[in-house]
Amino acid sequence: MPRAAASINVFLALFAWSAFAARADEVTICYNYGCYTKAQVDYSDRQLDRLRRLLAAAGDAAAEREAIAVAIGRMYGIAGEQTPVWRDKGGNYADGGENGQMDCIDHSTNTSIFLRLLQSHGWLRFHEVLEPIRRTRFFVAVHWAARVRDRGTQQAYVVDSWYFDNGRPAAVFAVEEWLAGKRPDGA
Repeated sequence: MPRAAASINVFLALFAWSAFAARADEVTICYNYGCYTKAQVDYSDRQLDRLRRLLAAAGDAAAEREAIAVAIGRMYGIAGEQTPVWRDKGGNYADGGENGQMDCIDHSTNTSIFLRLLQSHGWLRFHEVLEPIRRTRFFVAVHWAARVRDRGTQQAYVVDSWYFDNGRPAAVFAVEEWLAGKRPDGA
């Protein structure tokens, strides 16, 4: 009986540890242009709590958009610890063909996934996530971005992480500005 009790204690200890160490949320991201490669990214309770606190500090829609930009950068940074997307550089031409590079399709897809994760927890109080949006300029320059809508004003905004190296905050613009070709300063 003492041996069985010891086995049960070991099992209970392992079970308690696995519950503590369990991943809070897992998402599938994509990279290598056109979502060619897919990988799982796990966000721990601790990481998610930091994101929750960041968004909870936003007192209005404008502050929440700023927090969203930072949260998306952090989520990409965490993804870069688990996948080769840490190599991704802003735009399409600075990557040098590295495994982990991302184009605007990858970014708009992943950023939308990240935004939906935040929304699923109820942490987006002033915005709702919409489907990604496409911009076509000069017939060949096609660009995609994730999108949110302010619940109060109904104004739509793009959340565009493509412009910057992995882990940097995303650019957030009113859709109309983005469709007209607006780019972030320094990009």
